[in-house]
Amino acid sequence: MRTQIGIIGAGPAGLFLSHLLHLRGIDSIVIESHSREHIESRVRAGVLEQGTVDLFNETGVGDRMCREGLVHHGFELRFNRRAHRIDMFELTGGRCITVYGQQEVIKDLVAARLNANGQIVFEVEDVSIHDFDSAKPKIRFRKDGRSQEIACDFIAGCDGYHGICRPSIPAGALSLYERAYPFAWLGILAEASPSSHELIYANHERGFALHSMRTPSLTRLYLQCAPDENLENWPDAHVWEELSARFEMDGFVLNTGPILQKNITPMRSFVAEPMQFGRLFLAGDSAHIVPPTGAKGMNLAIADVRLLARALDRFYSSGSEDELATYSQRCLRRVWRAQYFSYFMTNMFHRANVADAYDYRRQLAELDNITSSRAAATNLAENYSGLP
Repeated sequence: MRTQIGIIGAGPAGLFLSHLLHLRGIDSIVIESHSREHIESRVRAGVLEQGTVDLFNETGVGDRMCREGLVHHGFELRFNRRAHRIDMFELTGGRCITVYGQQEVIKDLVAARLNANGQIVFEVEDVSIHDFDSAKPKIRFRKDGRSQEIACDFIAGCDGYHGICRPSIPAGALSLYERAYPFAWLGILAEASPSSHELIYANHERGFALHSMRTPSLTRLYLQCAPDENLENWPDAHVWEELSARFEMDGFVLNTGPILQKNITPMRSFVAEPMQFGRLFLAGDSAHIVPPTGAKGMNLAIADVRLLARALDRFYSSGSEDELATYSQRCLRRVWRAQYFSYFMTNMFHRANVADAYDYRRQLAELDNITSSRAAATNLAENYSGLP
């Protein structure tokens, strides 16, 4: 097979890059190790920044998002059993967020690519990349037991943290920056109407809790737990009991219902620099990971491929490699801003040691500062709703 851009990974980064390239008349092939059904059913991130929403609409893949997504003009910080609303819309001059699950984004992007006769090869095995330090990169894989090869001009590594692209870069070419957190999230998806029409971030003496949603009838909830937590220690009744305690406030009732999914999400930060080597370009989770507290993961992936698509368009239209050469530098400025914000949010709400009374009082003072200072609240709202 021959194409201009070989894309590894059919997540938001890979699929949206393929879509953006198609709009610019640039050919691509996407390969993915999982089935279409699998990637369209994984419940992952669900908060889209204003810029991500605008970009989806501008490029023709936002129709269903606009119909079914839940637009939030603000969110709640809850501490000392009191609620404090951050009005993003007012503080940022009209920016907001949209709750729309990653699996729904994937469905929309897959449909858009297939409707445009785009090539997505699902359920591939033994993927490897070759000669990406030359002008003739190659991607090799097996499909239905047959070995196949894609010859291309560039390779986009959109295959996530555990993918093969980043580890294929020669040793010593990358600098890796990591931070592991001493806690994780126990997340549930429940068949229950949301107890609030906006997200709730709760700081409680027993640990963090987050109230989110996916649809008007599906609630997504998280609570802080140990990284090595055993789900068998969390029967449904205990989950609801702990969530109710952490969201406790006069007049608030937590809606409950059957728990459809339950999982543990580790908390870590990771950045690989640079995000390119030869004609291999990394995007999304293959290059960086943020703890989910700041809701930045999928939005960073979309921001990466927006820059990459523009750089590739300039290369094919003018022959200039200027934007390709500075792709990593331009991405990383935003990546590190997101790392800062995610770290800030994570450390403001989670208790690394529940016995550390000093740190808990410091957190409460930080939250009090944000909710009593317009300048501090504006900074939070600007970062949460997404940088321009």
